Amino acid sequence: MAESNGNSETQFQIPKIKFTKLFINGEFVDSVSGNTFETIDPRNEEVIARISEGDKEDVDLAVKAAREAFDDGPWPRLSPSERRRIMLKFADLIVENAEEIAALDAMDAGKLFAPVKNMDIPAAAEVIRYYAGAADKIHGTTLKMSCELQGYTLLEPIGVVGHIIPWNFPTQMFVMKVGPALAAGCTMIVKPAEQTPLSALYYAQLAKQAGVPDGVINVVTGFGSTAGAALCSHMDVDKISFTGSTEVGRLVMQAAALSNLKPVSLELGGKSPFIVFDDVDVDKVAPLALVGILYNKGEICVAGSRLFIQEGIYDKFVKKLEEMAKTWVVGDPFDPNSHQGPQVDKKQYERVLSYIEHGKREGAKLLTGGNALDRKGYFIEPTIFIDVEDDMTIAKEEIFGPVLAVMKFKTVEEVIKRANCTNYGLAAGVMTNDLNIANTVSRSIRAGVIWINCYFAFDPDCPYGGYKCSGFERDLGMEGLHKYLQVKSVATPIYNSPWL
Repeated sequence: MAESNGNSETQFQIPKIKFTKLFINGEFVDSVSGNTFETIDPRNEEVIARISEGDKEDVDLAVKAAREAFDDGPWPRLSPSERRRIMLKFADLIVENAEEIAALDAMDAGKLFAPVKNMDIPAAAEVIRYYAGAADKIHGTTLKMSCELQGYTLLEPIGVVGHIIPWNFPTQMFVMKVGPALAAGCTMIVKPAEQTPLSALYYAQLAKQAGVPDGVINVVTGFGSTAGAALCSHMDVDKISFTGSTEVGRLVMQAAALSNLKPVSLELGGKSPFIVFDDVDVDKVAPLALVGILYNKGEICVAGSRLFIQEGIYDKFVKKLEEMAKTWVVGDPFDPNSHQGPQVDKKQYERVLSYIEHGKREGAKLLTGGNALDRKGYFIEPTIFIDVEDDMTIAKEEIFGPVLAVMKFKTVEEVIKRANCTNYGLAAGVMTNDLNIANTVSRSIRAGVIWINCYFAFDPDCPYGGYKCSGFERDLGMEGLHKYLQVKSVATPIYNSPWL
């Protein structure tokens, strides 16, 4: 593992933080209490800014604004083509401000600046454009009734939506939730993670600049146990869309059920298997496996954190992993030479290190890494464990960090059984040149996304979500739009028709 000590300040001028207040009904406002909280730069553990701390009273105001915008405002009543025009303008503004937004996510979340600017932000704009294109293609169906009735369905916006988004992908999660809800004609309240509030506030003002009416998008920054809980239990919120941990997902469902029984969409944790068969080219697949766990410093719910390697190439593959890990550069996210930045905050940093200690105590062999970097900030070495058993903690629980558990297998039947032996079911990777094996395994793994001979293959048209404790319903694709729509059936008698 290499370490970068580049001076980021000489390579990129950190932008001034422009937006630190709540965004309610088209305006930036202080919280009712006047309280604020610190958002911390994980590169150096310094305070970036003080952010308004929203609570129940602020959520009430945001929901009131969203409710009025839905019940009486123009957004749900605009022609779909006009909604599309405004959303396309929003996407253009995202691209125009890519450098500043990327800097916010790099500072706030420890994400690599260059990939965020050059890939994540343009991809986010494409998500908005995708749903802008869908806004005028929301159709019901004509029904063939069995008696003298004429029937059809309408697809109507579900209403006021609460979006609770995580800290690992602040930009992507914002657009994956907001884009389809806008296209459907909904109004909304976004509660970003307290660790990463900056870009959500920036996007709110870009949306207003694009022409999204006041009250349609509201952003309440604050903590999950207060602002998030108030949103989930609010009697005037029609739906909650949550991405985060399985533990918090259960609390979200409880609050929704105990309030107005609002529907909930959950995208939760994962412990995804990355399965490598003997027939692959090790030199091509090993880099994919390494990126599958180290991308975004392992803070990604579909990380290929359980690596199953067939016994015929196991030793060669492990050796290749070790060689590559030694060249992996951990350092400042603004340094173009860095492959990996810091974990998002001190809590996550300590959580990852505690899992590494679990692996050592339970008898897994440490191939490489396993330590924090001896410098300021929340930096951890890429860590690879081999000789991992299925019942070890590092093989069962989601770590959400740069920690890989490597295991050996013999047969197709064995690896399917072991891959499915988890409470999660978010994603899986299948690496083989045998089409029959690829088909068999992809249909046998109980997960929402299967990548064959690729990994992290996301696209706006490809639905994304989980089985089992990884949640339900989908983001992206048309499925991501339909969850913000209600189906209404309309029937009327017909008389003396020549046909039914």
